[in-house]
Amino acid sequence: MRIIILLIISLFFVSCKTELLETKKDQVVSTEEIEKNINTSLDLWHKAAAEANFDNYFNLMTKDGVFIGTDASENWQNEAFRTFSKPYFDNGKAWSFTAVERNIYVYENQKLAWFDELLDTQMKLCRGSGILKLEDNKWKIAHYVLSITIPNDNVSEVVKLKSSFDSLYSEKLKTKD
Repeated sequence: MRIIILLIISLFFVSCKTELLETKKDQVVSTEEIEKNINTSLDLWHKAAAEANFDNYFNLMTKDGVFIGTDASENWQNEAFRTFSKPYFDNGKAWSFTAVERNIYVYENQKLAWFDELLDTQMKLCRGSGILKLEDNKWKIAHYVLSITIPNDNVSEVVKLKSSFDSLYSEKLKTKD
């Protein structure tokens, strides 16, 4: 009889322990803590590129992640972006982006967030924006868009510079179907 009672008490404690673990796993985290974790992930992602650390860089992206570059043709799905980027990382010369300003917005379910950032880069000031997903308790980049900032007073000059390329590329896209 004593053994049965001890067994029942043991089972009770084990089941309580499991519930506590599950409750802790589903615990609501403060927005400030989420933003801190997202900032860390984004900073580590940029650092991995600057240090040409291919594995660290792509481990901070989702498997179906997308990178939109500054060129109109650059809509990279993860595998294609890996292939394109690999030689740069292998040569030790990827890219170096440092956030000088960042805004983070967390969705109410605390599993999605989006952001925009102003970056100091080798192309001077650029803007990055994107979406992050919480996967296995880690914030990973699911979609990233990089753009070169253009002062409004210089837009006409830039449009003239890219006009020929844009026309040709637009025609290529129209005939793609």
